[in-house]
Amino acid sequence: MDPQRPTPSGTGATRGGKAAGFLLGLATVLVGLMAGLFFAFDVSVMPGLAASDAPTYVTAMRHFNEAIDGNGLFGTAFVLALLAAAAAAIVEYRAGRRGAALWAGAAAVAYLVVLVLTFAVNIPLNNELAAAGDAAGASAASVTDKFKGTWVPVNIVRTVLSTAALAALARALLLHGRATPAGGGRASG
Repeated sequence: MDPQRPTPSGTGATRGGKAAGFLLGLATVLVGLMAGLFFAFDVSVMPGLAASDAPTYVTAMRHFNEAIDGNGLFGTAFVLALLAAAAAAIVEYRAGRRGAALWAGAAAVAYLVVLVLTFAVNIPLNNELAAAGDAAGASAASVTDKFKGTWVPVNIVRTVLSTAALAALARALLLHGRATPAGGGRASG
């Protein structure tokens, strides 16, 4: 018997199936929340702010960033989404459910790119906006233009990537469910 493949009646297969199912479900919910947040900024927050003057734009974005930065629940969900997706991919792989593992792994990679973009582009721009000084000053107007020209398009990319990760996790859940009906059997893929 292949040691990488679970036995259909073994407790290890059932346990691995439950753990993977939980991790996939958790990752799907968390990535879905992040995709929804990014999408909300794309379709409502940023277009609404773009219609305002520079001082309003700067002040509002500062308040949004402060609210998100100070929110432990957001930070936990933001990072845990990646950890849950990666852990699900590992558990699925070890349980022999290669198809589900591949999709969960693809979701983890897509979401990892979201995190990299956030830390490399969005957060530094948020910090630059926070340090711009008087919201009505010339430096704030300059930073606002830069912010609109970079932060907004990168957020659209984050929306697309997190939505792709969500779709991949949905596929992984589907394959996981097909592979573990009533007892944790192995996947085909």
